[in-house]
Amino acid sequence: MPVLYDRKSKEYIDDNKKSKVLQFLYKTPVGRGVLKIFVINPVTSKIGGVFINTKISRVKIKGFIKKNSINMKEYEIKKYKSFNDFFTRKIDLSNRPMSSNEEDFISPADSKLLVYKITKDLRLNIKKSNYSLDELVKKHYDLSDYKNGYALVFRLSVDDYHHYCYIDDGKTLEVNEIKGKLHTVQSISEDYKIYSENHRIYSVLDTKNFGEMVYMEVGAIMVGKIVNRELINFTKGEEKGYFKMGGSTIVVLIKDNKVQLDQDILDNSSKGIETIVKYRETIGKRISN
Repeated sequence: MPVLYDRKSKEYIDDNKKSKVLQFLYKTPVGRGVLKIFVINPVTSKIGGVFINTKISRVKIKGFIKKNSINMKEYEIKKYKSFNDFFTRKIDLSNRPMSSNEEDFISPADSKLLVYKITKDLRLNIKKSNYSLDELVKKHYDLSDYKNGYALVFRLSVDDYHHYCYIDDGKTLEVNEIKGKLHTVQSISEDYKIYSENHRIYSVLDTKNFGEMVYMEVGAIMVGKIVNRELINFTKGEEKGYFKMGGSTIVVLIKDNKVQLDQDILDNSSKGIETIVKYRETIGKRISN
């Protein structure tokens, strides 16, 4: 049974929730036929985005908040122009405090986190599919220096805050885009190669306290829109971008001997259990050389 660890309550909770829409798409012949249309033709996949950008789509907001138990007191007060405007709402940052200690390693997003130790033969177990790091970046970047480091997979669900931030002060060395077929990132799609089918953007960042890292955003089915600020110089906790409507994932690759992640996260990850983390929350410490 899929479970999550809640650091706040220190409890393990059931996360075995599967969308009826995804059940239809993946578990029925008709649904799989519809899915092929969306995956093969990216233009078709954007049709779903037309409605959620209209004023009339605001009728979905109230039900969405109730269904996903979203605490709107955490967010800025405003009148939303569309459902997508609501989905990309901004949080009151007083509800996401950040440590002032530069050695603290923070989460880039509200998400469910799994951590993997990087080895030569590592294949990331992401939604019951296995991927090498080379498959993740399509060999566009040499990751040999990341051996013995960490691969952090942050999974955002629809109830999460969909903005994400920089983990440390630093500068952007390069940005690469991999245009893929839009596909879901949810666990019901275990029979599909999720990451190889998705549009993704990854940046190589030179950070002050944690050295070079790779920071990747992954889009998803229907819209899967990634909106980045494309900053050259950035500061810790500064917004890097946001995802429009659609399930989304962030993958961060860290080199060896740069960060000591919190033990509860490592222990849970070793058991295949995701840990709930929040935007700008401390999840590790810099290793002093």
